[in-house]
Amino acid sequence: MLVAGVALVAGCATWRLEVPHAPSHAIDAGQDSFLARNVASRIDRSSGLSGFRVLASGQEAFLARAALAESAQHSLDLQYFIVAEDATATLLLYRTLRAAQRGVRVRLLVDDLYVAGRDADLAVFAAHPNVEVRVFNPFRFRSLQGFGRLLEILGDGARLNRRMHNKLWIADNAAGVVGGRNLGDAYFAAQGASDFADLDLLATGPIVAELSRSFDEYWNSELAVPIEAIAGEPPVAGQLEEVLAQMASKADRFRDTEYAQSLRATDLGRLLRRGEVPLVAARATALRESPAKPPGDAADRHPESPISLRPIVEKARREAILVSPYFIPSERGMGVLCALVRQGIRVRILTNSLASTDVPVVHAGYAHYRPRLLACGVELHELRPGAKRAEGARRGLSSGGSLHAKALVVDREVVVVGSMNFDPRSRFSNTEIGVLIESAELGGELGTLFDEATSLDQSFRVELTNPGDENSPLTWAALENGLPVRYTEEPLAGWWRRVSSAVLGALAPEEML
Repeated sequence: MLVAGVALVAGCATWRLEVPHAPSHAIDAGQDSFLARNVASRIDRSSGLSGFRVLASGQEAFLARAALAESAQHSLDLQYFIVAEDATATLLLYRTLRAAQRGVRVRLLVDDLYVAGRDADLAVFAAHPNVEVRVFNPFRFRSLQGFGRLLEILGDGARLNRRMHNKLWIADNAAGVVGGRNLGDAYFAAQGASDFADLDLLATGPIVAELSRSFDEYWNSELAVPIEAIAGEPPVAGQLEEVLAQMASKADRFRDTEYAQSLRATDLGRLLRRGEVPLVAARATALRESPAKPPGDAADRHPESPISLRPIVEKARREAILVSPYFIPSERGMGVLCALVRQGIRVRILTNSLASTDVPVVHAGYAHYRPRLLACGVELHELRPGAKRAEGARRGLSSGGSLHAKALVVDREVVVVGSMNFDPRSRFSNTEIGVLIESAELGGELGTLFDEATSLDQSFRVELTNPGDENSPLTWAALENGLPVRYTEEPLAGWWRRVSSAVLGALAPEEML
């Protein structure tokens, strides 16, 4: 039956995605927008510089998106890999619908991997005359969910393994948020122990127009299919009004939660709505990939690709800091990092420990490189889940149960923040978006966040028992209650997680991790 099913789906692999949909583009309203006049204008337009603010805490990341939605007067363009069905995602979508009711044009583009079972909900959202929803690279079969999707991937894997991993929230083509966060409680520090430590940038100025051009390219791609074309029966009359009423009720209940109280104690939302948010002026470039990204190892064969980070890393003169939840450098990448160390450049990496990762199979791929990276002098730090933080300590890269932030800092002068991980899936399969910024101020800020996150009370420092000998056992150094401790096996990870990670890692092809 499995073989027959795969054969059936393979026969449908030529399914064409061309569905008639009218092209549209970012609205250039000039200065006819509160955000353009009062936020973007805080940076001298004639300088060619853009403005940035680091969003290290989940609360600030949520407030930035909410304030942009509330301040938008012309357009909201949202592009995400995951839009969850939980409290924070629902509240943000509610704010976009309220903006649509004010006459703001809303375009929502979401990857199809996590849309299973939600076609009807998205169709209701798109029923508003000012809202459009498109789904990127959709699966053909919508009803069988897990089993049907498995068969379809087996039969049409070359297409369906290509996922849109981009994350953008752009208001009035004047201000936006770019970085690693999807829309959901875990990304906005609203879940507790299972929150992600993540990273975004609030951006204004010329860089926003570049990000909007990237959004438009995806939105107008044949891979972006209107939800109406795949959702089946259209929403019935009054369904949108019912959903809006339900969202309003949820928003009222949300105001009394502890999380809402923590938001009210944070100034960013008020500063943005008043147009007074402090920004760092810097020269920046968008790192953009086409929705029709070349297949296979094209990104690795062509390091000059606009999304490739290797040329940026190789320019390091003193220090290279890499932050990635899923770190699998490849043989070539490992060679680049070790070559930097041989030149006297400090290479420091923060990734997940086996105990903190949400994808243990990827950790097995990383563990394969760990001894050789340590032997050549690369410094490895692994996030410790549930670490206690000093009173008043800043919530940053170690503020969650699992690391999800993606960043590169070179010499504390050049910064890359975006959606891309340092792993084969980001290089070969997913599409990504990021920004390259030249700024000693931002580089210093992210460097400080890294230093805090890699302190021994926040992360494990991985070492070789005999430094320089890749065949010697690993140890993990840490502080517990102010006292030094040393582990001789993957710390805080149960036996089942260790075994399953090793077994799955041995079976999974590295290029799929």
